[in-house]
Amino acid sequence: MRDLDKLVHFMEMEYPGKGPGKVTLQVLKEFVSWLNKTGMSPRSQARLVSALKAFFKYLLLENIIESDPSELLDSPRTGRKLPDFLTIKEIERMISQIDLSTPEGERNKAIMEVLYGCGLRVSELIALKITDIHPKAGYIRIIGKGNKERLVPVGTKALKQLYIYLDSARVHIDPAKADADTVFLSKRGKRLSRQMVFYIVKDLAEKAGIKKTISPHTLRHSFATHLVEGGADLRAVQEMLGHVSITTTEIYTHLDREFIRQNILDHHPRA
Repeated sequence: MRDLDKLVHFMEMEYPGKGPGKVTLQVLKEFVSWLNKTGMSPRSQARLVSALKAFFKYLLLENIIESDPSELLDSPRTGRKLPDFLTIKEIERMISQIDLSTPEGERNKAIMEVLYGCGLRVSELIALKITDIHPKAGYIRIIGKGNKERLVPVGTKALKQLYIYLDSARVHIDPAKADADTVFLSKRGKRLSRQMVFYIVKDLAEKAGIKKTISPHTLRHSFATHLVEGGADLRAVQEMLGHVSITTTEIYTHLDREFIRQNILDHHPRA
């Protein structure tokens, strides 16, 4: 409604007295140009255009208008925002904040090691099952977006911490019947919520004095960034992240270039 109010305001200024039936493609292009002049970001403009398209589609279905003026209206190019990522030292600083004298500490360290060591989405982490861990083969089985299965290599540190948690902390928890095979449990024996994992990661970042906007997904970005920086094949990274399209993975090559550029600016005497 707020988006439509902006269109109404524009129409009252430029085309007073005209209703929805008089709105043309040219009028909408002028409206988007006006939005741009007001300083609205391309991302917000794109969302607004999406709202307009839904509105005019509705008017067409209800026979209020005879043709949809927004059908050929292009959304502004928003570009691709490079995600925040952590350095290896920052991740180590976060892990060093964990109190390992508590059962939750061993669990939280395992969460950090698996998120960063395997590049999992938070939904994949909380759904991880004990029977999905294959220590001899060195991989874990993940059910990702769209119920697609993939096998992700698991490093020595992550695997070691997983079994420390399973053998010294989780073994003392009485799991709920539905979560008997779930790896990461709360004190009450239930599967951890997404919100709890968000809280754990953000709390560790705060304690480590990291000022970036941090979420569990930041560890996934860090996993991919460090792989690309280290020269990993992009197809292999795509496979490990579970991206359907290589173009989604390609963002990390841009991030890698920015990393190189910043290093040159920071360290080259002529930069």
